[in-house]
Amino acid sequence: MIKRHSDLVLEITAHDPHTIESDLNTAVDIARQHAILEGRHGILVTQHGYTSYTVAVSRDVPFGQTHERRELGPSAG
Repeated sequence: MIKRHSDLVLEITAHDPHTIESDLNTAVDIARQHAILEGRHGILVTQHGYTSYTVAVSRDVPFGQTHERRELGPSAG
């Protein structure tokens, strides 16, 4: 499931690997379209847990790039 918080942040929650991959690819495509129109920022994909991710257009990522990071909390393991 993809929940859109804005054009800049999309939240992905899924419980099987195929759905996670599919939803992440879709969310990155949506974020990329927005980033290209804006022309200033890149895309940050953050894993918050094994079933929870966010995809965001981020000023911390150079234009044209996609970075990944993990912020796994204690409940993720």
